[in-house]
Amino acid sequence: MKQIIRKISSNKDLYNSLIKLGIPIIIGQFGAIITGLADTIMVGQHSTAELGAASFVNNVINAFIILGTGFSYNLTPLIGENLARRKYLVIGGWLKNSLVANFTTTLIISVILVGIYLNLDLLNQPEELIPLIRPYYLISTASVIFVMLANTFRQFVEGIANPSVSMWVLLAGNLLNIIGNYILIYGKFGLPEMGLFGAGLSTFLSRIVILGLFVWVFVRRTAYTRYRKGVRVIPINRRSWRTLNAIGWPIGLQQGLEAGTFCMTAIMIGWLGSLELAAHQIAITISLISFTIYLGLGAAVAIRVSYYKGANDWNMVRHISQAGIHLALVVVLVICIMLFTTQSFIGMIFTDDIRVNDIVKTLIPILMLYQLGDSVQIILTNALRGLSDVKAIMWISFIAYFVVAIPSGYALGFTAHWGAPGVWMAYPIGFVCSVTLFTYRMKMQFGKHLR
Repeated sequence: MKQIIRKISSNKDLYNSLIKLGIPIIIGQFGAIITGLADTIMVGQHSTAELGAASFVNNVINAFIILGTGFSYNLTPLIGENLARRKYLVIGGWLKNSLVANFTTTLIISVILVGIYLNLDLLNQPEELIPLIRPYYLISTASVIFVMLANTFRQFVEGIANPSVSMWVLLAGNLLNIIGNYILIYGKFGLPEMGLFGAGLSTFLSRIVILGLFVWVFVRRTAYTRYRKGVRVIPINRRSWRTLNAIGWPIGLQQGLEAGTFCMTAIMIGWLGSLELAAHQIAITISLISFTIYLGLGAAVAIRVSYYKGANDWNMVRHISQAGIHLALVVVLVICIMLFTTQSFIGMIFTDDIRVNDIVKTLIPILMLYQLGDSVQIILTNALRGLSDVKAIMWISFIAYFVVAIPSGYALGFTAHWGAPGVWMAYPIGFVCSVTLFTYRMKMQFGKHLR
């Protein structure tokens, strides 16, 4: 016990630095999560069928949004290394070239999403949901470009250790989304009642506003003058584009593989029925609360790791990574206590359908189970991202999620006839596998640089 207390005391400054950097990122993320909660609650109260349709579309679209935003994380290590060397013009140049690279990536993602739309019938979703799915899917696809470009600016402001900017921008945009949901879903102030499509339209408009606010802040803020100069004087060039793609695609694919697991499980849950799909959406929405905290801490770890890598201080890289894991485990304990005490009634917040709530209750214990693996794998992934060790995380994710997790979920859900809980077991199984492999990779990095 004394050794643990001594360890915590010696890492106090590291904990404080990660918390100080991570809290604005987490708050900004919470804005998006609160919007997702509002979406799910408002749509669920409007119609259980619309909740099921939203579950399918959100899981498919979000898988590709996560892939795309993962691609835009290519800025984090580049900004961190150049910030440590005080190369501000270079950072501005990377921002400019990243916007171009992210735009071209969005075009590829949009083509794939349109291809999925044209083949929706092949995914065997409940027939009664298809008329609800189609319009919501299209407007959600149209908003992806604004998410990608906004996230480029977000990576910039967070990478230069100015995360409060993204926090306020995201909170403003997501507040607008919630207000728009209320007006458009239920048809207030003389507007027609649009239901699920109204939720999609509100999200589309709020994402345009978020991008506009990021651009406005970048153009107007005096502290960004030296970065704006870099945007002006450094041209768009093929070499930078190749570098951004070399870093971005492995990160994006890693994020996409993890998100793809959630997408595939949503499709499999859809095979079980619309009630199971609605319950899946509720449980996933609840899980996003803890995921947001881990993601914020992970982003802070990536920013600090990339900085100390640029300064060639590998002892600090190791200590920052360890401190991030410690903080994440504290969050796991708190989240699991909250889930345990609310598991019998938490589903009723989203819907008054008792059948759906009964299914949610079977998923909450599994949600608690996978918290440990999810938290640690996010910290380790972001530490490796800060080191630009991106190819490794891509292959590890492929093995953990597509080779191990998805087949396991199918086998337990359908072959073993466990239903929705069996499909959900894909998550803890995949996370345990990824944590094991990511830990081994981090030890290899430390062994090489601290020898």
